[in-house]
Amino acid sequence: MREMSTSSNLGFPKAQETTLVHHLLIRPSFPGEMRLSIRLAYLFLYNLLQFCGHTWIFANMTARFLTFGGDALADTFYAVGVVMSLCQLLSVLELFHIADGIEKARLLPRFVQVMTRNFLLFMVIVSQEEMQSKPVVCAQFYLWNILDLLRYPHVLLCLMGTDSFGMLWARYTLSIPIYIVSVITEGITIHQSLPYFESLGTYSFQLSLPVSAGIYFPILLKAYLPLLAVGACVTVWHSLRARELRLEKWNKKIKRK
Repeated sequence: MREMSTSSNLGFPKAQETTLVHHLLIRPSFPGEMRLSIRLAYLFLYNLLQFCGHTWIFANMTARFLTFGGDALADTFYAVGVVMSLCQLLSVLELFHIADGIEKARLLPRFVQVMTRNFLLFMVIVSQEEMQSKPVVCAQFYLWNILDLLRYPHVLLCLMGTDSFGMLWARYTLSIPIYIVSVITEGITIHQSLPYFESLGTYSFQLSLPVSAGIYFPILLKAYLPLLAVGACVTVWHSLRARELRLEKWNKKIKRK
């Protein structure tokens, strides 16, 4: 530890100074370094918590499907719905991470992903008990978990400075087609929920002031579908751009070695 502290005073390469292991093992000498160390530790704990939550959901759903077969599809939401809701609510913090600068990522695609997920989960699935037993909900949860299990381990490895090409490729290549299928499944979920909103009148109400007007939620859902497609196109475009930049950066890193 003395040797490491001495080396830290002499100065480490910038790439090493941004790793979590370095900031946790070496006591910061300046307030700015202390703040950076706390931020990295917070990001590590947040991503670890999300990774553990989604791993539990994926393992639970897989074990139930292997044990009960197709009968497990109807009980998916009742088995993992609470944990899934907590994970999606916590994902809102990622928007503040990017806005505050402690996480380097583009705000728009992350905003689209977080808001569409929370809208679908809480406004459509949670509010309609009949939808919770649909097989499409199980498929949706699976796709969300696969995407997050590709992203959070990669972030954890990057924070520890031990990122690998396999995780990098899976994060920025394999996740793109899975995300497209996930958006299609979200559209199917909304389409299947329309009859329930029309019959029960959930979120539909009449305004009397200042003018008499009615808010019919099924129409809003139908109008939301094109917006979902546009948001997905924007996210895919940003993902392709991020993939190109990340792979190019990795190739330059390999060439320098």
